[in-house]
Amino acid sequence: MQYEVKSTVLGFEQMTKVELTPIDELFSTLKSCDGTDISFTVLNPYALREYSFDVPTSVRVLLDIDENSKVVVYNIVVIQNPIDESCINFLAPLIFNQDNATMAQAVLSANDYPDFGFAETIKHFKSE
Repeated sequence: MQYEVKSTVLGFEQMTKVELTPIDELFSTLKSCDGTDISFTVLNPYALREYSFDVPTSVRVLLDIDENSKVVVYNIVVIQNPIDESCINFLAPLIFNQDNATMAQAVLSANDYPDFGFAETIKHFKSE
């Protein structure tokens, strides 16, 4: 599904439209539709851990989110070899409103969410 980028993804201000393509229940690909070769691997955080945060008011307004909106959240992953060494940024979630095909990145405060890191490895969440 394609989404209009309503607030820039940090470091990638030129992206205005993206396509989100699922790979499996954990991973998806986010690719720019603006004629660039920018793409990210993103992860469904809820498949790994308890992940709850307040969507900032500015993001709720930009994406026109209300209590009935169908919203999905992903986090950017830096893929490593082996895969369980890959790092996840839980402090800058990507928020997608599926009802109106818009998305934005929120930046959460580490002070408000001390259990979330910006470079947590997948292996940290694997059950023993």
